[in-house]
Amino acid sequence: MISHHTEQPAPRTGIDPVGPRWAGALAGIIAGGAALAAGEVAGALAAPRPGPVIAVSNRVIDEAPPWFVDFGKAVFGLADKPALIAGTIVISIVFAAVLGIVSLRHRLVGVGGIVGFGLVGLVAMGVDAQGGWGYAIFVSTIAVSAGIGTLLLMIARVPAERPQVHTGVRPANVAHPPAVARRSFLAWIGAAAATIGGVALGARQLRSRAAVEEARQAVELVPLGGAAEIDALVEAAEMTDVATTPGISELITPNENFYLIDTAALVPQVDPADWTLRIKGMVDREVSYTYEDLLARATTIVPVTLSCVSNEIGGRLVGNAVWQGVPLVDLLEEAGVREGATQIRSQSVDGWDCGFPTEVAYDGRTALVAVGMNGEPLPVDHGFPARLVVSGLYGYVSATKWLEEIELTTLEDFDGYWIPRGWSKYGPIKTQSRIDTPRRGAKIAAGGQIPIAGVAWAPNKGITKVEVQVDDGPWTEATLGESLGANAWRQWSVAWTAISGSHTLRVRATDGTGDTQTMARTKPAPDGASGWHTIEVEASA
Repeated sequence: MISHHTEQPAPRTGIDPVGPRWAGALAGIIAGGAALAAGEVAGALAAPRPGPVIAVSNRVIDEAPPWFVDFGKAVFGLADKPALIAGTIVISIVFAAVLGIVSLRHRLVGVGGIVGFGLVGLVAMGVDAQGGWGYAIFVSTIAVSAGIGTLLLMIARVPAERPQVHTGVRPANVAHPPAVARRSFLAWIGAAAATIGGVALGARQLRSRAAVEEARQAVELVPLGGAAEIDALVEAAEMTDVATTPGISELITPNENFYLIDTAALVPQVDPADWTLRIKGMVDREVSYTYEDLLARATTIVPVTLSCVSNEIGGRLVGNAVWQGVPLVDLLEEAGVREGATQIRSQSVDGWDCGFPTEVAYDGRTALVAVGMNGEPLPVDHGFPARLVVSGLYGYVSATKWLEEIELTTLEDFDGYWIPRGWSKYGPIKTQSRIDTPRRGAKIAAGGQIPIAGVAWAPNKGITKVEVQVDDGPWTEATLGESLGANAWRQWSVAWTAISGSHTLRVRATDGTGDTQTMARTKPAPDGASGWHTIEVEASA
């Protein structure tokens, strides 16, 4: 007999047994957070080595094309590194969310994604100048294990969708009512997020305990008779009418106000007890110096103005400090520089490097391996335990902080970090001047006498004259403040009686060679900005 019975389809319940995507995304984000937090804790235990986030950020900084670097600086300015780190974290979160969604149906794909993400961190830490492969494997294994374990735990607790019941019977695969399952899942998410936050905070505290500030505070610089003379000169200069002009830059820039520019996503923490400076390359003998060696010989103290090549006309990426250290030429002589060594390459502990012509160290300018800044050991942010200070050169070709290595090579065989990125091979600082007061757009009182004042610098040349122009009138020579030497900036001031209306103020300086800074306006790239600092102000009765 032929049966006419046909199998009926299972009742439609409207339930997705793998759960909603939003829950998968949350599970993935928590798993990614757990992996990052565990990796940062493991990295902090081996501080000052960088954790996964910093190591990946460092690789982006080192490998990014010039347009990307320029874009970051244009958009974020001095906050480009924090923005990069934040971007790395955001990308990690988005990637983790996608993995969580995929893992709702394919657990192995999610696990594989976390392993792949861990490999990115492993490679970044392994090739980092402050990292290492053994360390990278250790940290990555912990991070990946934490991520996978958390992912599987969270996915297992993802609630099913609210059933759209068509049969009146609750499905057997829903162990609890949907509302209860969602509350339970969100409770797990909240608890996991709080735990991750605590772990991340613990990692930060562990890393801060590994900082070298305590060791730095214990350092005593060699007392120098010359320091007293510098102090007396600065004190006398700071009492002059020019120096006391309200709004003018201080003659000596305090350490906490000195500009900071570097490529380090994480400021290197260098234990001076384990640190050495090595001089190698085209030398008769390789030599090494401990921190104590340099401290004992740091008998040169001199004011020097440093400037970043990225400084715009009228910008603040310039400062004047009193540096203490060992003349670079003394150390080079002990190594014995070979004929044909035309370039001095220097490298930081984090792998950053730069170079300048060897002849610069021998032309009589100030070139120091500095250990002190404004009467105290170098601040950590400014290169503790040692850095290079070379008067008359922009920092991108000379001012290596956290100095670890000096190599004698040739101009043809080496290009520093910024050269392939479009900056000039040579970086002499251009003669510059800046109006500090009044500020751009200031509203001033007409009829009363006010000062137009600021600073001018031409390290290695000195400043001999500063002139100010109001609107299209004649140039007026400013009164110069006391000189701290050819390497240091010089304060200047002009008394001005303003009349009602809008006014354009300009300044130009003449250096010790007789050259007056050009009015031709150029951007910082590729060899430093040029032009007269010009501002607009409004005077009213």
